[in-house]
Amino acid sequence: MSRTQSTMVSLGSTAPAFELLDVVSGKAVGRDDVFATASEDARADAANCSTTGCHGLLVMFLCVHCPFVKHVEEELARIGRDYEGRIAMAAISSNDVEAYPQDAPGEMKKQAERLGFRFPYLYDETQEVARAYNAACTPDFFCSMRG
Repeated sequence: MSRTQSTMVSLGSTAPAFELLDVVSGKAVGRDDVFATASEDARADAANCSTTGCHGLLVMFLCVHCPFVKHVEEELARIGRDYEGRIAMAAISSNDVEAYPQDAPGEMKKQAERLGFRFPYLYDETQEVARAYNAACTPDFFCSMRG
């Protein structure tokens, strides 16, 4: 059992906006970018998603060192592959790299590449995005039907 229980924004809420560094591409990626990219993928694969775009946003708060994340990281990568184009997805790490140097952006990039993440893996240095989503632990998941 985890020491910290998950909390969540209210169901039906609009996903809080964010713009963070993607540790793999080195580019800034925002919530609306994640929706737009997923919708483009959906139009290219009409069998998996309607022509109106994807059906929501899944934001996953992860980190490299967490044993709970390590336990599910391969399945998260598989979900990314299986649902690509059906739902917009992004992973965010908000851990303090002073306290947890193994969660630094370079290590996040290694994790993403090792697992073949098909979604952006974003670094929330200030932890502002984690606070906006009420993220309390890792892994922590938030699904919203609208951005």
